[in-house]
Amino acid sequence: MCLGIPGQVVRMLEGYGGQLALVDVAGEQRKVNVGMLADETLRPGDWVIIHMGFAVEKTDAAGADAAMRGLELLGRGRNPEDPP
Repeated sequence: MCLGIPGQVVRMLEGYGGQLALVDVAGEQRKVNVGMLADETLRPGDWVIIHMGFAVEKTDAAGADAAMRGLELLGRGRNPEDPP
């Protein structure tokens, strides 16, 4: 299992053999390698799951939301006032 961050494709980037996309990740635009999804057609608005700069899966808005909620749960530390 790997942790992936959801992002929404803004546009495909010229050159690079069609393997780079500009992707919005939590409000920041990043260049993401989409070469591992060669069998998928990616368009602006599509959602992908990103791991270490590579899109590893195409998903939908519900899948992206579920991935983000999972990441948010992992980021929550234990409240020091809660018993161990």
